[in-house]
Parts: sequence; structure tokens; C-alpha cells
Amino acid sequence: MVRGGFRITLLASVAALGLAPFGAAHAAEDAPAGAVPAAEGSDDSGASAIIVTGIRGGPQRTVAESPAPIDVVSGEKLKGTGAAEFGEALTKLLPSMNFASTHAGVFSVVRPVSNRGLSPAYTLVLVNGKRRHNSAFMTNTPQDSSGVNAVDLDLIPNSAIGRIEVLKDSAAAQYGTDAIAGVVNIQLDRREGFDGSFQYGEQYLGSGDRESWKAQLSYGVKIGDGFVRFSGDYRKRGGNWWNLLATDTNLYGKPSGRTVEQVAATSGLTTEQVQANISAANARNATWNLDGAHNGDPEVKAWNGAWNAELPFNDAWTFYTFGTFGHRDVQIGNNFRRPNGNANFTALFPDGYYPLNNISESDVQVVAGVKGDLAGWKIDASSSFGRNSSRQFSKLSIRPALGPTSPTSWDNLANFRFTEWTHNLDVTREVDLGLARPVQVSFGAEYRLDRFQTFAGQELAWKTANYIFQPGDQQYDWNVGTLASSVVQAAIVLSPADQADAKRRVYAGYVDLGIYPLDNWYIGAAVRAEHYSDGSGSPVGLKLNSRFEFSKAFALRGTVGTGFRAPSLTQAAYAQTDGRTALVLNPTTGLTEAQPTVAKLVTPDSLVGKLLGAQHLKAEKSWNAGLGFVFTPNRAINVTVDGYYINIKNRIERSGRLFGSGITAILNANGLNGIQQVEYFFNAADTTTTGVDVVADWNHGLDAFGQINLSAAFNYNHTKIDREPTVPSQLFAANGASLLGAGSAFFGGDRLGELTVINPDTKLALSANWTKGIFGLAVTTTRYGKYTQRTAAGDDRDFGAKWITDASISAAVTPFATVQVGATNVFNVRPETNGPGSPQTGQGYYGPSPFNPNGGYYYGRLSVSF
Repeated sequence: MVRGGFRITLLASVAALGLAPFGAAHAAEDAPAGAVPAAEGSDDSGASAIIVTGIRGGPQRTVAESPAPIDVVSGEKLKGTGAAEFGEALTKLLPSMNFASTHAGVFSVVRPVSNRGLSPAYTLVLVNGKRRHNSAFMTNTPQDSSGVNAVDLDLIPNSAIGRIEVLKDSAAAQYGTDAIAGVVNIQLDRREGFDGSFQYGEQYLGSGDRESWKAQLSYGVKIGDGFVRFSGDYRKRGGNWWNLLATDTNLYGKPSGRTVEQVAATSGLTTEQVQANISAANARNATWNLDGAHNGDPEVKAWNGAWNAELPFNDAWTFYTFGTFGHRDVQIGNNFRRPNGNANFTALFPDGYYPLNNISESDVQVVAGVKGDLAGWKIDASSSFGRNSSRQFSKLSIRPALGPTSPTSWDNLANFRFTEWTHNLDVTREVDLGLARPVQVSFGAEYRLDRFQTFAGQELAWKTANYIFQPGDQQYDWNVGTLASSVVQAAIVLSPADQADAKRRVYAGYVDLGIYPLDNWYIGAAVRAEHYSDGSGSPVGLKLNSRFEFSKAFALRGTVGTGFRAPSLTQAAYAQTDGRTALVLNPTTGLTEAQPTVAKLVTPDSLVGKLLGAQHLKAEKSWNAGLGFVFTPNRAINVTVDGYYINIKNRIERSGRLFGSGITAILNANGLNGIQQVEYFFNAADTTTTGVDVVADWNHGLDAFGQINLSAAFNYNHTKIDREPTVPSQLFAANGASLLGAGSAFFGGDRLGELTVINPDTKLALSANWTKGIFGLAVTTTRYGKYTQRTAAGDDRDFGAKWITDASISAAVTPFATVQVGATNVFNVRPETNGPGSPQTGQGYYGPSPFNPNGGYYYGRLSVSF
């Protein structure tokens, strides 16, 4: 839909629904009870693929027959992209999805997928139709800093995936919270036989470890009329970075904020001795290699496993179980701490150091259930337990506030855990009421327990400590008499005051009807009621959906519905203290410098939050409309066009970094000393998102020249802000003057830009796949449209469109083995530059990017299957 297309979208959707009061909706989170499509686990991902997402019961439907827009991506297509990670592979194949990249600090680990320009909080992830638990770690990228703890797709082994169904329709009334932008349903493989692969690759450029590799194994066997399949992956990605060289070469010399007289007065040296030290230090500066930061791709070592099984009790009832488990170790580089700064001691690191973030993470999901027939009703009862846990530590960092005897490694700095336990009962059957086809009647219930916990790190990392530099602590004694940085460098540290234990129970019930007044007209209705025990609300969601088939070649479909999203437990309960490097204006020199800073993210209900204007979080509410058509003139061609409208009220976002002398005065007056920056989550804005998805596929046999498949997929997406936040009165002085310092904004252009312009308005993906005998060739090129990075200071930066091309060639060298070689981002396209980069670090040279900014990557892959 184009900008301002709300009226057109709404009227067209109502027209598509006809005069019927109800439309098709499918309110449960599970696949049709007792039914597994014949195509599941196959590589069929075209218009004829049988789907289960968005459909409950009734006759099997194909992608082309779906009443809502849906894409199907086979597991083989995911593997064929050559992408090292699941999330990145998915965004290469679907135009409405973008890869949220960040390459600094602990937040570079979880790289969530955004759908239709909205936060990952608005896309529900299912595995075999069952809700997937979230990560314990919240997201914080240039594209999204809303603080949600999104599902981490990279913890699901690629080897276990049969295919993925992506429902591109607002579906909160069908599936409950998180499904405002759509649903990703990962169908685990159920085939017999053995599959294995090994892939090795290397980035074109970089200053670290450019290598990566991945091994995958999967084996399935029939057990009577049932099956069991086991899968496992192990992958290793090198830590690699690609910053500019630093231009500020003052590594050993007098800090710019200190005068010769100050240094002489505090150190006991004469001014002549200080001048001599300056000369000596400047000579040493010239020997530095100017490597100012190791931000980029973190080093990852991870293994993941999965199982998928069905075991019939008898002809009527089947027990099923599936799950995933895994572990991930991560090491993240950071900005260089200079030997002449207030975060270093000569006795520990005479030439400075690069702090490390380390993460040890474990993840598990276990699902078990029974499905079968009882008196003509298909019944599916299941229970799902999921948990994600991570421990933050550091193999190399110091806490300067402890002085020159500070430890240089830390076993435990912070711990995070998210637990979700869900129970479902789904019932469905067809009832003949004399219409063109039987009415599909479905109903069910859900009970879910969500719990988010954080645990403090070791006491030495957070207990009160202050240290003033003494003579001899640093060579040349530049900082004698000044306070050392108070926190563990580059780390997130949780104290007992930061600990959280938030939980809630969610109760839900639904009723779903699917009706055929005419053989070629499908209408239906769904209603879902939920209750949240933490006071988030008791919403009732509705969805109307219809599909009218004018002929075998052309059908019209439309949707209207409402949605609801409770605040994430992380948004409501997460607090942290971290030692970051902030860009601070030095009033003496007039230059912007990177300085160690103590920053706190506080909860809206905390004392700090209330003092600075935070309020208790309200739930988000949405409503949506859509209209589309399907054109299938023959079996070789399929075209779908679907417009959408999504309105969200009370979107929860993160405030800007609040700092300045006025903020410090408020905090100090309440005994909250030593805090330099504060952020919190709040209900920031109302937004409207409009867009259109266009997908076209053509399959054609070339006789003696093989088979070719051509596809084109396009997404246009635009979000505008209907209501901007009001600055809290607590951030103004009695005379009306702002208490925020220069460079601080409550919700500035940077935050507004995250909602509106940080993602491209357009994305176009063109692909061609050709096969002939044992050979295969695949080429995909994707155009990411222009986008803008807004800043709090108003220094907006525009980034132009980019084309990213991937290519691979494969050969089936034996009946059971295939060799593939290829490259992603063949032409090594990088994001446009974001200015000259930080003078101290060289970091920040490349701007935010909707694609992986690490440039070209070439790989080889050997696969076996028998």
C-alpha cells in the first residue's frame, strides 16, 4: 500500500469479505490436530506446497489456495544460501524481512529478524506449530532498541529444518501476542535416511579471524507407522573486524583534558619534567599501529541438536515429541583502552588493552503431546517447556575503581534466564450444515507461564569502590588525583539491586469457524480472549478473513483484525549497569572524545526511573487490514500481490540517554551518586505501517537444456508516527528550562528514526535456479532501498540503495554426494560510510545496514544423503 492508503485498504478488505459477518481465522498456535501434510519435510516450496500455518482443519491447501499471504522456504534452500546463520539465510529469501545487524558489544550476539519494518517483538515464531520460547537476552541494534527479548533463530539447528512457512499477515487474533506482523512456523524434518554436510568459508576482508565452518548431521528412521529423526550442528565463526585506523595518535601522551600545570601540581613533577615526558610520549605515539577497536563479528563456537518423533498408540491416537538443545560460547572484542586514559594501569597493561566480553549460553525446548480422533473430533493436547540461559563473563578486562590490583579476568558478571512453559488443547471437526462444504469448527485453550530472571555477578564487580590515581600508577603520571573509571570495562554487570524475577501467567481461549457459502468462497471468523496475571490486561482479539475464487486462475483475499501485545518482561523488569565508551564533547579542546562512562538502564517502576519521569508500562494495541490477489494462469506461473495496513498504539520504546548537570543534581539529591547516563522503557508513540508484498514465480522445462526457476519478490513498507511522546515534566527546571545536557534528548531524532526510516522502504529480490543433469547453478541479487540514520542532534545521514549478489554452482558427483562452491555478496558491497569514524577508535566508519556489513564471503560445501 502506498502512503495514505488506509481508506483504500480498509474498503477493499471489507469488499473482499463480502456481506458475511465472519471470516476465516485460525486462532490456535498449533498445526491442524491430527494432520500432517504430505509435503512436510519435502523440498517443495512453490505455489503447490501444502501449508499448515494459518489453516486449521479442513481440506489440505496449497500456498496458492491460502486465504492469507504465505511463503514457504525449504530447508534445502536455506542451506543453499551459504549464509553462516539461520536468521541471515531467511532474510536473503524473503523480501519483507531484514537482518538487524550490530557489530559492537554484547548485543552483537543476537541478531534478530525484523518483518515488515517492525520490531522482532511483532513476529511470532513457532516450531512444528508450537510457540518457541524467547531469548533471555534483549536486543539492542541500530534498527531496534525497544528492549524485547526476541526468539533467537540461530539456536535452532539448520540440519533439523524441513521447511519454513511464513504467514505474512497480522495474526495476533489467531495466535495471541507477538503475531502482529506475522508468523514464522519452522517445520522440522521427518524424512527417513541420513544427511550430512560440511561447509568451510572465509570472508574476503578483515583484521581478525576471517574463517568459519559448519558441520551438520541428520538421521531419520521409521518405527512402525511412526518415525524418529535426530539432527545436530556444530559451527565456528572467527572473530573479525574491519574498522578504519584511528587518527588520534595520542596513546601515551598527556590527555587533552589535562594541562601541564595540572599534571605538575598533582604528580609532584616540575613543568620541565612534564614537558620532557610529553616529548618522550610523543615519540612513542609514532610507533602505534593505530588499531583502535576490535568491534565486528564476534567469535562464536556453538553446537545445537534436535529430535522429531511420532509414535502411534493405535489407529486413532499418536504420541509425538520434538525439541532442540544447544550451547553457544561467544567472545566479543571492544574499543581499545589507551594507556594514558582513566581505565588503565601501567603495571597491568603498559601499552593498553582491548577488553573482551564473553558469553556462555545454553538453550533447550522440549515438546510432547498426543493427537487423535475422539467421536469424530480431532484433538491435539501438548505441553512445551523452553529455557534460555546465559552467563556474562570476561577473559580480559579490569575494574579500574579497584586500583592497580584489579583482577584482569572475571568469572561471573551477570546472568540471564528466560523460561516459558506452555500447555495447549486444540479441538476441531467438520460439521455439515447444508452449505457448499462442511463448516470447520475449532476451539481450544492455552495456559502459559513466562518467567524472566537476572542474577547478580560476583561481588567484586559491583560493590562500591573508588580509586584515585597515585604517582606511579601510570607512566608519566598524567592522571594523578583523578578518579579511575568505576566499572568493569566493556561489560554488563548486574548488582543485587539490578536483579529481576518477573513472571506472569497467560490464560487464553479461542473459537474458530471456517465457512464455504459457495464452493469458491471461503469466509470465517475467529475470536480469542486472553488474560494476563501481571495486570497487562484481558484483551479480546477478532479477525475476519475471506477468499473468493473468481476462476482457477484468479482469487481475491482480504483480512481485517485486531491485536494486542503485553509489555515484554524484559521491558518491564530488566535493569543493568554497564561500562561503555561514550562520545563526549571536551570543553577544553572542543573535540568529541571517547570516554569511559557509567550508564544505567533502569526499570520504569524504579526510583531512578520515577525521578526522571518513567511510568508503569501499558500494553500495545493494534488493528490491521489487508487486501490481495492470487494469479495462477497455469502450473508454471504464480503471482501474488498483498497490501497491508498495521496501526499500533502505545508502542514501547527506549528513551534517549538522559544526562547533564541537571540530571546529575536530581540523582545526587536522592543519594544516587556516580550515575552518568540513564535510560528506561516507556510507551513512546503510535505508528501506522502500510506496505505491499509482490511475489512471482516461473518454473519451466528447457527440454535438453534442463530446468529453470525464476522468481521475483518485492516489498514496499513505510511507517509513520501518528503520536510523538511528551517530554516528562520531571526533566524541566522550575523556570521551564530543560535539565538535559548538550547532546541528550528524551526521545530524539535517533529514536524516531528507528521507528520510521532506519529500514529501507523497498527491497527487491531476484533469483534464478537452473539444473541440468548433475549440475546446478543459483544466482540471487537483492536490492536494498535507501534508508536514513537520524541522530539525536539532528545530523541525519542518508544511505543509498545497494545490490547484493550471491551465486553458487553445485555438482552431484555421486548418487549420494554433492559438491557446492559459491560466494555471498560476490562483489564485496559494503554499507555506505558513516563519516570518518571515531578518531580514537576508527569504529563507526560503516553505517547501519539491513544486510550483513562484513562484505564478501566465499565457501565450499560437501553434502551427502542416502
